[in-house]
Amino acid sequence: MTMLDVIVSGKTVEADDICSFELQAADGRPLPAFSAGSHVDVHIPGGLVRQYSLCNDPAEAHRYLIAVLKDAASRGGSAAMHDRVAVGSRLTISAPRNHFALAHDAAEHLLLAGGIGITPLLCMAERLAVTGAPFALHYCTRSRARTAFADRIAASAFAGRVQCHFDDGDAAQKLDLAALLADRKPGQHLYVCGPQGFMDAVLGGARAAGWPEGQLHYEFFGAAPAAKAGDGGFEVQLASSGRLINVAPEQSVVQALAAAGVVVATSCEQGVCGTCLTRVMAGDIDHRDLYLTPEEQAANDQFLPCCSRAKSPRLVLDL
Repeated sequence: MTMLDVIVSGKTVEADDICSFELQAADGRPLPAFSAGSHVDVHIPGGLVRQYSLCNDPAEAHRYLIAVLKDAASRGGSAAMHDRVAVGSRLTISAPRNHFALAHDAAEHLLLAGGIGITPLLCMAERLAVTGAPFALHYCTRSRARTAFADRIAASAFAGRVQCHFDDGDAAQKLDLAALLADRKPGQHLYVCGPQGFMDAVLGGARAAGWPEGQLHYEFFGAAPAAKAGDGGFEVQLASSGRLINVAPEQSVVQALAAAGVVVATSCEQGVCGTCLTRVMAGDIDHRDLYLTPEEQAANDQFLPCCSRAKSPRLVLDL
């Protein structure tokens, strides 16, 4: 993976508990191009790696802009970004990757953002406005004070296509999700990002309303712990050597492999980013990720060993 050295050239409070960080190349050169929906892996002080969506105009080559919510339930990443990263700090990031791309053949686009999930969708709105594609953006937050980039949206060329919905506002301005999803246009694609509960409601409602799976696009920022009461042990076999490795009930496959000296690249370790995606050659998978689509999970030929497990006594891995 290509890595980039960057300097934090700006840090701005965008809303309660949300800061944006402007990143520029340490050598002053243009940064690699990116497309709407892209994210970068940020190596955070303390040895953590987290994924943050780029939320500036994709036409900009001189900077990347990310925004970080200081989460009370943080595992350390967001707190370190807020408390330990300042203007002038040097960071290492990955080149942009995109697992949440726009479907440019869509007739219309419906963007649904919950809280900090506005970041990739704001970038999408910038791009769609430039191309003239029809779209609408609905932005749901707890309150106006927690609405990041409100001034930027209000001043944008696409402000008329955006509706903000506040949990603490009057009933008339709240999002009627069922009605919105029931009014599906031919060829319309839906994009959603935000907290897991928000995304579950949107995706569940869309599927119940008959939206085709191929027209649903989503990106999760985090996942609940994947362990379940009653988890049992199983074994994985390395196809290259035939070696068998036991996975204890309290271990992830990644942890068991690492203990045996087999290193699999990881990043989020929550089944969100796809970094550790591994081909499965035999066995039944217990998928617990938020990265693969239902169709990809049903194919039973790949899994995320950071969180997913086995239904069968053994999984044979393409390692």
